[in-house]
Amino acid sequence: MNAPISTADPVALPPSVEFDNRDAVYEYYRTHRAPRTRARLFYAITAYRKRPAVHYAEGARAAIRQLIRDNRRMIIAINHVSVEDPRTVAAFAWRSVFRPRIGHIRVLAKDELFTEPGQRSRIDVMGAIPVFRGKDHGARAAYAAGQQLMDVCVGRMVDGDDLALFPEGTCNETDPSRVQTIGTGIGHIAARARNAGAAPVFVFLGLTYGPGGRATFYLDEPLPDFPERPAQITRVVGTRMQRALDGAIAAVR
Repeated sequence: MNAPISTADPVALPPSVEFDNRDAVYEYYRTHRAPRTRARLFYAITAYRKRPAVHYAEGARAAIRQLIRDNRRMIIAINHVSVEDPRTVAAFAWRSVFRPRIGHIRVLAKDELFTEPGQRSRIDVMGAIPVFRGKDHGARAAYAAGQQLMDVCVGRMVDGDDLALFPEGTCNETDPSRVQTIGTGIGHIAARARNAGAAPVFVFLGLTYGPGGRATFYLDEPLPDFPERPAQITRVVGTRMQRALDGAIAAVR
């Protein structure tokens, strides 16, 4: 059960996820899709192992079910607490209203998670797309890669996928009860996706770890209407992420 799940094409191997190879990397992840059966198996196994608690704001479960029935695209914003968060979110997806969307959710993850082959096979099954962060490669050098990433994200949403990301960009090692300052990247993605016709809806997922390290999630009400400019969108997202995090913390008490 611990063996890595291979997603490699037997003819064309996936490109090495390295900054200097970013053109090939983003061309690959523009269309890459793991077999849905394998994705569901991975999510189910992860949920069995981690067993996160899942809570909803009043009306949130029904609202998101309706979004799924209406085939609306969603941008899921999650606070970042631990390096385990991506897999923990996979466990959440299996145990939540998002289960029908497994195989159609793209998750942004830092590039170093794609280095070790076994781990990469698992994260590829999750639908992950690598992020080359400015803190690792320099802000100026990473800017162009960030533009490529945004193009891939918008393209995936236009083609029918949802997007899950950690807008804080790094684990919160200071005060996990407060959402860190987030960059405008999420605002730019949302604005571009809307302009491209994807009509995204924001969903806010609060995450905290309680006694024994068990994760607790709180899914807040979705936000279908948001401002025009990326900076304005980002401010709204930060406020709503904090509300979702507050809900998760309250659920543990």
